[in-house]
Amino acid sequence: MEYELIGENLVIHLPEELDHHSCRDLQQDSESLLAENEIKRVVLDFSSTSFMDSSGIGLILGRYKRMQESGGDVAIYGAGRRTERLIKMSGIEKLVKKYEDREGALLK
Repeated sequence: MEYELIGENLVIHLPEELDHHSCRDLQQDSESLLAENEIKRVVLDFSSTSFMDSSGIGLILGRYKRMQESGGDVAIYGAGRRTERLIKMSGIEKLVKKYEDREGALLK
Protein backbone atom coordinates (compact mmCIF):
# COMPACT_ATOMS: atom_id res chain seq x y z
CA MET A 1 0.00 0.00 0.00
CA GLU A 2 1.24 3.42 -0.84
CA TYR A 3 0.08 6.81 0.32
CA GLU A 4 0.60 10.18 -1.33
CA LEU A 5 -0.11 13.61 0.07
CA ILE A 6 -0.89 15.97 -2.81
CA GLY A 7 -2.06 19.36 -1.60
CA GLU A 8 -5.22 18.72 0.42
CA ASN A 9 -5.58 15.21 -1.04
CA LEU A 10 -4.58 11.90 0.51
CA VAL A 11 -4.23 9.37 -2.31
CA ILE A 12 -4.36 5.76 -1.13
CA HIS A 13 -3.12 3.23 -3.68
CA LEU A 14 -5.07 0.15 -2.68
CA PRO A 15 -3.55 -3.35 -2.79
CA GLU A 16 -4.49 -6.16 -5.16
CA GLU A 17 -6.63 -7.75 -2.45
CA LEU A 18 -8.69 -5.45 -0.27
CA ASP A 19 -9.59 -7.81 2.56
CA HIS A 20 -9.69 -7.96 6.35
CA HIS A 21 -5.89 -8.00 6.74
CA SER A 22 -5.10 -5.14 4.38
CA CYS A 23 -8.04 -3.04 5.57
CA ARG A 24 -6.88 -3.13 9.17
CA ASP A 25 -3.52 -1.62 8.21
CA LEU A 26 -5.11 0.83 5.77
CA GLN A 27 -7.50 2.07 8.43
CA GLN A 28 -4.74 2.65 10.97
CA ASP A 29 -2.32 4.26 8.50
CA SER A 30 -4.92 6.53 6.92
CA GLU A 31 -6.26 7.60 10.32
CA SER A 32 -2.75 8.68 11.35
CA LEU A 33 -2.23 10.59 8.10
CA LEU A 34 -5.62 12.31 8.44
CA ALA A 35 -4.83 13.32 12.02
CA GLU A 36 -1.41 14.74 11.09
CA ASN A 37 -2.40 16.62 7.91
CA GLU A 38 -5.13 18.93 6.69
CA ILE A 39 -6.87 16.67 4.21
CA LYS A 40 -10.01 17.70 2.33
CA ARG A 41 -10.31 14.65 0.08
CA VAL A 42 -9.34 11.01 0.41
CA VAL A 43 -8.75 9.54 -3.06
CA LEU A 44 -8.93 5.75 -3.28
CA ASP A 45 -7.01 4.31 -6.23
CA PHE A 46 -8.50 0.94 -7.19
CA SER A 47 -6.35 0.45 -10.32
CA SER A 48 -4.41 -2.50 -8.84
CA THR A 49 -7.32 -4.02 -6.90
CA SER A 50 -8.77 -7.25 -8.29
CA PHE A 51 -10.50 -8.51 -5.12
CA MET A 52 -12.56 -6.72 -2.48
CA ASP A 53 -14.73 -8.19 0.25
CA SER A 54 -17.03 -6.61 2.82
CA SER A 55 -13.98 -5.30 4.72
CA GLY A 56 -13.21 -3.09 1.73
CA ILE A 57 -16.74 -1.73 1.78
CA GLY A 58 -16.34 -1.04 5.49
CA LEU A 59 -13.05 0.75 4.84
CA ILE A 60 -14.64 3.03 2.24
CA LEU A 61 -17.59 3.78 4.51
CA GLY A 62 -15.25 4.49 7.42
CA ARG A 63 -13.18 6.94 5.38
CA TYR A 64 -16.42 8.53 4.12
CA LYS A 65 -17.72 9.02 7.67
CA ARG A 66 -14.37 10.40 8.85
CA MET A 67 -14.22 12.89 5.98
CA GLN A 68 -17.84 13.96 6.48
CA GLU A 69 -17.00 14.80 10.10
CA SER A 70 -14.15 17.05 8.97
CA GLY A 71 -16.00 18.67 6.06
CA GLY A 72 -14.19 16.70 3.35
CA ASP A 73 -15.12 13.96 0.94
CA VAL A 74 -13.98 10.73 -0.67
CA ALA A 75 -13.29 10.06 -4.34
CA ILE A 76 -12.49 6.83 -6.15
CA TYR A 77 -10.96 5.97 -9.49
CA GLY A 78 -9.60 2.97 -11.35
CA ALA A 79 -12.19 0.42 -10.20
CA GLY A 80 -12.48 -2.66 -12.38
CA ARG A 81 -15.79 -4.24 -13.33
CA ARG A 82 -15.95 -6.59 -10.36
CA THR A 83 -15.04 -3.92 -7.81
CA GLU A 84 -17.32 -1.36 -9.44
CA ARG A 85 -20.19 -3.84 -9.20
CA LEU A 86 -19.64 -4.22 -5.43
CA ILE A 87 -19.46 -0.46 -5.02
CA LYS A 88 -22.76 -0.10 -6.87
CA MET A 89 -24.50 -2.97 -5.04
CA SER A 90 -23.46 -1.65 -1.63
CA GLY A 91 -24.78 1.86 -2.36
CA ILE A 92 -21.35 3.43 -1.94
CA GLU A 93 -21.60 5.06 -5.37
CA LYS A 94 -24.26 7.37 -3.89
CA LEU A 95 -21.85 8.56 -1.20
CA VAL A 96 -18.47 8.91 -2.90
CA LYS A 97 -17.47 10.68 -6.08
CA LYS A 98 -16.32 8.41 -8.88
CA TYR A 99 -13.80 9.53 -11.51
CA GLU A 100 -12.29 7.95 -14.58
CA ASP A 101 -8.72 8.89 -13.68
CA ARG A 102 -6.44 10.26 -11.01
CA GLU A 103 -6.34 13.79 -12.39
CA GLY A 104 -10.10 14.10 -12.21
CA ALA A 105 -10.21 12.75 -8.65
CA LEU A 106 -7.73 15.25 -7.20
CA LEU A 107 -8.92 18.52 -5.69
CA LYS A 108 -7.22 21.35 -7.52
